[in-house]
Amino acid sequence: MNQKLNRRNFLGKAALGAAAVTIIPRHVMGGKGFVAANDRINLGYIGTGKQGRILLNYFTQNCKDAVPVAACEVYQAKLDLFMQQAKKAHPNGSIQTYEFYRELLANPDVDAVVIATPDHWHAQIAVDAAKAGKDIYCEKPMALTVAEGRAMVDATRKYDRIFQTGNMQRSWRDFRHAVELVRNGYIGEIREVNVHVGDPVVQCNLPSEKAPDGLNWDLWVGPSLYRDFHSELAPPIERDIYPNWRNYRNFGGGMITDWGAHMFDIVQWGLDMDESGPVEFTPPDEPAKRGLKMTYANGVVVNHVNWGENNAVQFIGSEGKIEISRGFLRTFPNEKLAKADLKETDKRVYYSDNHYQDWIKALRTRQRPISDVETGHRTASMCNLANIAYELQRPLKWDPKKEKFENDQYADAMRTRAIRGKWDFTDF
Repeated sequence: MNQKLNRRNFLGKAALGAAAVTIIPRHVMGGKGFVAANDRINLGYIGTGKQGRILLNYFTQNCKDAVPVAACEVYQAKLDLFMQQAKKAHPNGSIQTYEFYRELLANPDVDAVVIATPDHWHAQIAVDAAKAGKDIYCEKPMALTVAEGRAMVDATRKYDRIFQTGNMQRSWRDFRHAVELVRNGYIGEIREVNVHVGDPVVQCNLPSEKAPDGLNWDLWVGPSLYRDFHSELAPPIERDIYPNWRNYRNFGGGMITDWGAHMFDIVQWGLDMDESGPVEFTPPDEPAKRGLKMTYANGVVVNHVNWGENNAVQFIGSEGKIEISRGFLRTFPNEKLAKADLKETDKRVYYSDNHYQDWIKALRTRQRPISDVETGHRTASMCNLANIAYELQRPLKWDPKKEKFENDQYADAMRTRAIRGKWDFTDF
């Protein structure tokens, strides 16, 4: 029986070898500066605000064979700005636009989606994308709750999709080097880790404002419990700033998830805990925005504290320290370790020096990328569990295998959140 080979089947089968499929290289069918249709990957962008435009720029610069063919946005002004940028970068391209993301997912020309919406939309869109047979790049923090993260993992695995989380620090040399120094014992046995990132999440108490023309506010709120518009949640396009929805419950998780998704991710990586997490969460005795202790089963304690550097991690070992941020890598007492080559016998972690190329490569090989969905889920879970501990103000014991709290039904109920009736991220 003949079976029609569509573009998505082509990408999925390319790794099976020439016996299964003949790949025509771009230099045969494409001219100079042109990516042949059989050699390119068509991307659909869901969420075209500031971060969506940044990702468009990254993929345009780093992945010439990944081209935008569709874009979805509930705020017309943001979509217009995205389209201006996309048409300038791809003057010969054709891009379909949508207000509702499920219409984009129904487009057979879209091979993979880039999700750059507010956090409260990530799970629903990612699960639906996996069901639609699309591969996924999803901004961090990957999930707003533990339950949503697990659903994203399960849907990705069920439909055999490739999923990259936007924890791009794993593709930076200094972070990779710091992790390899830690894992190879260059500062001895790790005893403690200090992480300085911002505050836990807070309730959204913003007053109601009139939504601007061109914004479908009901669709922006989507699966979250409804509240009226405020410009802090979706600022006017002329301000071109990162919106503050990330600070408020039901939309984001505060800076402890926003920057925490970057910095706790390096902790997880350094401690080789990408499929696990802490087993105890101990908040400070008095209500506070810092002071939480997170303890792993091996006894390593991670402190959410201001240790002197913002958005940075400090690994403390029995024989030294390593401090890492986007601005520095410092090693003590041997300062030369920061730039030293590792020994040939040292253990190495997954190597990626370009987060975006790594995902595109994974789409072709069908091998999991550096920040796979399980990795992103575990990091996001650590951040979300920290928020729960800060809110409940009592010690919590967590089982990373079962992903449940021990003997605490109230805390367990906070692994998920209330979802508006017409949405269901568990339906896959």
